[in-house]
Amino acid sequence: MDEKTLIHQISGLVDEEHKLRTQLQAGKITEQEEHDRLSGIEEQLDQLWDLLRRRRAAKLQGVSPDEVEAHSVDEVEHYLQ
Repeated sequence: MDEKTLIHQISGLVDEEHKLRTQLQAGKITEQEEHDRLSGIEEQLDQLWDLLRRRRAAKLQGVSPDEVEAHSVDEVEHYLQ
């Protein structure tokens, strides 16, 4: 997956976040539905941002970004700061 594709996917998920918030405000979905879906979106976003950062770092180090693979959601969500 190239950088352009990653950014496109990130943008789509951000748009979906906004749509969910609008639907909640309009009473089209419940708070629980919004929360459940937002949780999944946030995990996907974290995973995509992690992959994008690591691909950029690899490129700066002279390594092919295509060699970088996505970490699992579980791994990304439990990084030690």
